[in-house]
Amino acid sequence: MARVLLLLGVLAACSALAAANFNQEFDITWGDGRGKILENGQLLTLTLDHTSGSGFQSKHEYLYGKIDMQLKLVPGNSAGTVTAYYLSSQGATHDEIDFEFLGNVTGEPYTLHTNVFTQGQGQREQQFRLWFDPTKDFHTYSILWNPKHIIFMVDDLPIRDFRNLESKGIAFPKNQPMRLYSSLWNADDWATQGGRVKTDWSHAPFAASYRGFRADACVAVAGGKTRCGNTVGTEGTAGASAAGDWYNQELDLNRQRRMRWVQSKYMIYNYCTDPKRYPQGLPAECAM
Repeated sequence: MARVLLLLGVLAACSALAAANFNQEFDITWGDGRGKILENGQLLTLTLDHTSGSGFQSKHEYLYGKIDMQLKLVPGNSAGTVTAYYLSSQGATHDEIDFEFLGNVTGEPYTLHTNVFTQGQGQREQQFRLWFDPTKDFHTYSILWNPKHIIFMVDDLPIRDFRNLESKGIAFPKNQPMRLYSSLWNADDWATQGGRVKTDWSHAPFAASYRGFRADACVAVAGGKTRCGNTVGTEGTAGASAAGDWYNQELDLNRQRRMRWVQSKYMIYNYCTDPKRYPQGLPAECAM
């Protein structure tokens, strides 16, 4: 399995060849110059110092899609920092699909934090260690969101599958288009070892890098409609019928086994195995 993980990482590193242009797809929304688009739109960097972090958001809103982004995280002593990469709608009943990377002191591993919000309700955290150093090179972090599944992937390896269980009374994101957001910010009140380790500002500025963005998705357009069928940045066809294979994709038995292997080896927290947090009983999806 270790060889498989290495091969997947190599293949993912090659996927930047057909990447979209950051100038065309994103707006840097805060940070007063700490976010930069470089290399003719092929690289984006965010920085954090004692004054401010920085962030960006997609120009498009998506209603289902396969989203890929390559990230290289803050190296060295990243304790207290959080690099967030997520899809989200707006408002009190928003939907959200989260990757968050929680920094650590030098030599200690990052925590990869995942969560799913439906109609404003989250608290579905699963956390992982990574099987590589995410600061040494770029790795691909993907969200596959279709009407049946939300699948989190790292270098094309599935680590989590949040299924549509609406038939069992469990909400699933399906009606609210979401933008892609990312930010680098200080969260030393909780991010590292429960907030016991604070950000060491002598190592600032902290920097995270992005490249290889791809979105094979249905894009929200005027009139409440969607445009599907092509990678973002090109014209597609209206309606979900034009979407790619991702629209009906599920994990086959082999990929389910790989996901279970990752979860058995690298998952460090699962809300579904934390009964002390839920004195009235675990969330319904945990039994399914």
